Amino acid sequence: FSVAGQDTYPSGIAFSNDGTKMFVVGDIGNEVNEYSLSTAFDVSTASYTHRFLVNSQETNPSGITFNNDGTKMFIIGWIGDDVNEYSLSTAFDVSTASYVQRFVVSSQEANPEGIQFNNNGTKMYVIGLSGDEVNEYSLSTAFDVSTASYVQNFSVSSQDISPSGLVFNNDGTKMFVVGDSGNDINEYNLTTAFDVSTASYVQNLSVSDTGPGGIAFNNDATKMFVIGYGSD
Repeated sequence: FSVAGQDTYPSGIAFSNDGTKMFVVGDIGNEVNEYSLSTAFDVSTASYTHRFLVNSQETNPSGITFNNDGTKMFIIGWIGDDVNEYSLSTAFDVSTASYVQRFVVSSQEANPEGIQFNNNGTKMYVIGLSGDEVNEYSLSTAFDVSTASYVQNFSVSSQDISPSGLVFNNDGTKMFVVGDSGNDINEYNLTTAFDVSTASYVQNLSVSDTGPGGIAFNNDATKMFVIGYGSD
């Protein structure tokens, strides 16, 4: 499914819980583009709905994720080196988003590319091109970035020196990192769920995009989605 009509440098992807909405963040438009899917998690059925500009907070957005119920959206980017938090008055409707606050990650990563949370929002993960590592943060209040504090990191430089996105399986025992250098997805096992210090490399899969930037799964992990600027 091409998103070139909305953005020619797409860098992050996310879905609503039921897979009937898809969200793409792009560097050219500095926006989040929302799509409706008539068949859940089937990108061939996607149609463009509307967009939400984030350029007042970030002019190089690179990653996107939501909280569990879609009432919060998080955008990470290069220029601010920060995570920007938005509140959505209607769940998973970006037209209802409003900016709340930010959390700066420049002490750990000067070129942040991807962001994810654990299941309950008490841990946040940031990956980027500068440190080539996954940075883990603890949040004292779930999905509230103002309460985040740095914990530890895990280097992925042996697999990719330009990591651009990450995602976990449902129970946090597997982590997947997509990289622009190897143009592949690297899979890791975690002996302790959502603890990146316990990660170990397993295998990789080459992808058909020369600039992969984001990765996502459907709910039961029987579908995987990769977005990138090589083919838009």
